[in-house]
Amino acid sequence: MAILDTTRRPAAGSIWRLVSALVGMLTTWNDMRVTRKALSALSDRELADIGLTRADIETLTFGR
Repeated sequence: MAILDTTRRPAAGSIWRLVSALVGMLTTWNDMRVTRKALSALSDRELADIGLTRADIETLTFGR
């Protein structure tokens, strides 16, 4: 006699991958926000010393 399992469990691994991806996205967003805030506090001369302008600050994509 064969036994057939008709119960279905949710894929716990996929839920944790989703949570992990969301946490990663939030972390990246916060890092970008903090960096933009710090760069905005610099003077135009300080920005020029590192090769940036004020317009560059909003277009930073951090490796994308």
